[in-house]
Amino acid sequence: MTTKKRPVNLDIGTIQLPITAYASILHRISGVALFFAAGIFLWVLDGSLSSSAGFDAIKECLQSPLAKLVIWGCLSFLAYHFVAGIRHLIMDMGVGESLEGGRTGAKLVFVCSVVLILLAGVWVW
Repeated sequence: MTTKKRPVNLDIGTIQLPITAYASILHRISGVALFFAAGIFLWVLDGSLSSSAGFDAIKECLQSPLAKLVIWGCLSFLAYHFVAGIRHLIMDMGVGESLEGGRTGAKLVFVCSVVLILLAGVWVW
């Protein structure tokens, strides 16, 4: 029986993840956030379709800064998830499957997402 003398690092704060790992983790987080955002938007849709008074109440509620922040947050999750999903589709076609291609793709995802998130913020406000 051989014992391996491999180093064990259990300190989460010192583990260096590659950029591709961050892109993947954020893609999963944005997917979960969109699941809950769908519930919020369905509730808003139900309230706005209930009556003209309900529509007016929702319209007034959506003018508040907090509601605009929530909408911008949901659009931000959607933008990131969309761009990262496109990256996965491109990788499924065999493009960017190498280590360097994965890094470049992850960087492009972050850049494109930031641009879309900023544009969404301008549009909401």
